[in-house]
Amino acid sequence: MNTTKRILIVEDEPKLAGVLMDYLARAGYATDWLADGLGVAARIAAAPPDLVLLDLMLPGRDGMDVCRDIRKTSNVPIFMVTARIEEIDRLLGLELGADDYICKPYSPREVVARVRALFRRLETLGAATPPPAYRVDREKMLIAFHGAALELTTVEFRLLAILMETPGRIYSREQLLNRLYEDRRVVTDRTIDTHIKNIRRKLAQAIGEREALVSVYGVGYKFEWS
Repeated sequence: MNTTKRILIVEDEPKLAGVLMDYLARAGYATDWLADGLGVAARIAAAPPDLVLLDLMLPGRDGMDVCRDIRKTSNVPIFMVTARIEEIDRLLGLELGADDYICKPYSPREVVARVRALFRRLETLGAATPPPAYRVDREKMLIAFHGAALELTTVEFRLLAILMETPGRIYSREQLLNRLYEDRRVVTDRTIDTHIKNIRRKLAQAIGEREALVSVYGVGYKFEWS
């Protein structure tokens, strides 16, 4: 079975896209390239990638709008590529549901390292043993409770999986940020709070009013199931 990861690059600068494709190919990844924001969601639906590198400033359709379109139908991991530092919190889920960001200018080697780290984290989290009532589907990025699937974004999946690793353990926001983002210089605690809010809403749809994600005042969050 072919397990090569496929990465979709959405970048309007051909030279930059070509360099990224070369570096990612040398690292063992397959790549596709789109030069504008038009048709990205359709391409993902037709040939689902394992990761999208999505530039923020695109001709035809802005990267933020493209990200929103993708999230309507897909939980594929999305790295937003941006030089607009002030947009980072919004990109990471407060509004859009992106999973991580890469700041321009960047080194192609840094991008490859970040991509490898993402796939490594997903494999580790997917292998974690969840409570018996839950099933983790690593390929589809789903956690299910008695057959009821939670349709989580990639970062929501990772966050919930971290909390589920050790039920009852309290994680501070700082600890969760460090686990989720390697470079979090401009990521705030609000990012974690917003993801927790979204996960709780999705949990409620699957398990009713039972509280599985518990806030510990002044400390952080824990996952409880008994």
